[in-house]
Amino acid sequence: MDKVDIKLGGKVILITGVAGFIGATLARKLFDIYNDIRIVGIDNMNSYYDVSLKEYRLGWLLKEASFIFIKGDITDKELVLSVFKQYRPQIVINLAAQAGVRYSINNPDTYIESNIIGFYNVLEACRNYSVEHLVFASSSSVYGLNKKIPYSTEDKTDFPVSLYAATKKSNELFAHAYAKLYNIPITGVRFFTVYGPAGRPDMAYFGFVDKLRRGEEIQIFNYGKCKRDFTYIDDVVRGLTYILCKAPLRMNKENENLQPPYAVYNIGNGQPENLLDFVGILQQELIEVGILPRDYEFEKYKRLVPMQQGDVAVTYADTRTLKTDFDFIPTTSLREGLKRFVEWYKTYYCI
Repeated sequence: MDKVDIKLGGKVILITGVAGFIGATLARKLFDIYNDIRIVGIDNMNSYYDVSLKEYRLGWLLKEASFIFIKGDITDKELVLSVFKQYRPQIVINLAAQAGVRYSINNPDTYIESNIIGFYNVLEACRNYSVEHLVFASSSSVYGLNKKIPYSTEDKTDFPVSLYAATKKSNELFAHAYAKLYNIPITGVRFFTVYGPAGRPDMAYFGFVDKLRRGEEIQIFNYGKCKRDFTYIDDVVRGLTYILCKAPLRMNKENENLQPPYAVYNIGNGQPENLLDFVGILQQELIEVGILPRDYEFEKYKRLVPMQQGDVAVTYADTRTLKTDFDFIPTTSLREGLKRFVEWYKTYYCI
């Protein structure tokens, strides 16, 4: 679809979920690229996983004079509106959400509040305080029971298999409606299994390392037949910086552009990896940096188990539109990405 170029230099950029894995890494990248931006970050710093890791990421940003941190929750509508009123962000990136497929099975309230009510509050603020571009996090989980691979953004996403996926699908529907009703340029991004240094401890690869170093058994679901489109964090944030700078063109009756200013993209590696192969490379890199001993017997600690509720066997991103619209493709190999993660893990935990 038609795009309009946006210059980020000199702009006020609001990032929700700024202490999260993607949020903090993106903010850090933007500060590296632009020396005249102002970033306002919101995060509730909840205890879904280790808060000290969120504080560690936040420490990257607090050294920046043009970074403003607000500890708060996007479910608080008055707070969200007051932030927009005070700082008037031109670019908004909504990454705040309750993550996790399996956690949603037993904790549905959290997902409705954060992922639906919270996102609605952000949309309302964007409506009341005109923004140039809203970019929001969706997820590969929206593809649900889709049997066609690779997953294309043109595919139907009508059959989610988890509440988390359903809330992300809802985000996309809300966003499209607001783009149409209020002519707000909005872009959704479906992330595919993002990994890397300072990542989320609730992700499988992080948990594998924790257990392997303690000599504990790890479970590999679907009897090792799962495939995931692992996407390295630096590739993700590089793709996001391109997307931020090109907003969907607003509707204009004079030039007969009546298409809502809404777009959605996959950000994935476009190369699914078998989970057993992934874990094999991971343990090799753990041995290489000395976290595991050279004589480590991996076979003793792996257990192949059935698929768990809410999961799918394969995720695989069709990223052709990302390449066409932004000339962007990921460049980090799985081995290189895992090597960087393992090196960070060793340093962070002082092993």
